[in-house]
Amino acid sequence: MSRFSNLGHRLYQGEVSFDFVGRRKLWYSISGVIVLVAAIGLAMGLHLGIEFKGGSVYTVTKPGLTVSQAQDTADGIVSSHPLVQSTDKDKVRIQVSTDEPKSSDEIRSQLSQKFGVPLDTVEAQVIGPSWGKQISDKALTGLIVFMVLVTVYLAIAFEWRMAVAALVALLHDLLITIGVYALVGFEVTPGTVIGFLTILGYSLYDTVVVFDTVKENTKGLTKQNKRTYSEAANAGLNQTLVRSLNTTVVALLPVAALLFIGGGILGAGTLNDISLALFIGLAAGAYSSICVATPLLAQLKEEQPDMKALRKRVLQHRAAAAKAEASDAVPTDVDADEEQPAGMVGQRGRSAGTSRAKGRPSTKR
Repeated sequence: MSRFSNLGHRLYQGEVSFDFVGRRKLWYSISGVIVLVAAIGLAMGLHLGIEFKGGSVYTVTKPGLTVSQAQDTADGIVSSHPLVQSTDKDKVRIQVSTDEPKSSDEIRSQLSQKFGVPLDTVEAQVIGPSWGKQISDKALTGLIVFMVLVTVYLAIAFEWRMAVAALVALLHDLLITIGVYALVGFEVTPGTVIGFLTILGYSLYDTVVVFDTVKENTKGLTKQNKRTYSEAANAGLNQTLVRSLNTTVVALLPVAALLFIGGGILGAGTLNDISLALFIGLAAGAYSSICVATPLLAQLKEEQPDMKALRKRVLQHRAAAAKAEASDAVPTDVDADEEQPAGMVGQRGRSAGTSRAKGRPSTKR
């Protein structure tokens, strides 16, 4: 752990640096492949929950009833493979889609008979598809309003290029998260939609932290000729690298606990939906803030005329410095000859040191 802290200090001081901005083509290629795979998954379609498609939900109360027992019994009654979850002690929740030809009363009656419980202990609830459409419309409206407000805020607080880079990173994270759901076949529920909207806030927060450091590093940058905008942005990225990693790890730990312990072991349905979206989105957000948002911002800034002129001056300054260093190296050898002790003169075109090295004393007297 101390080594990691030491690395963070050295990154902040600029003693070590990872060239994220200079390797932007590599990150763009990786992101392009991931986004393409996610788009293919979206083209295949999402597995929408009963809240979006409509259907019926049955809650059965029976002491000692397990999920596996309820699943086997429900599969024998319903032909459309119902989803069975444990909601409370001695209670299971059975979701049946609208594709099921049997009526709600018929399914309820058969569940009562198969489980051996009174009919009044089997609760039935019919959900129409219009309810899911309302949720989708409100979520889309909230997403559009969020994007507009974020764009306006970043354009005022920073500049429009940072707003564009942050929005691209947001869409990148959202598309990857939804694409993973489509590819793996996870069910999309209202809890999942809440998770999608939550990861946008985290991704934006991480990007703004990096951009704020980049803004500080690039203040008055055109008044010097030692580093370009990309190099200054990469320095800011390295200064916040350990902080971003620490924030991501700290955020992922409780989400992983909710996902693998709360959802996987305890079988909490809504909690599982939210934590799964958060887990994928947090990981994608940490990657995009480092490897997508900042390199894209540097690329946009380098297109400005003053930044192009700065890059030209920096390269000229470095070329002149390299030339001066090379020219300083030649007189060093000449000085070595001139610094011979008095009376010790070497042969012409040959150093005195070479003559002495032979160690032959003179025979003339």
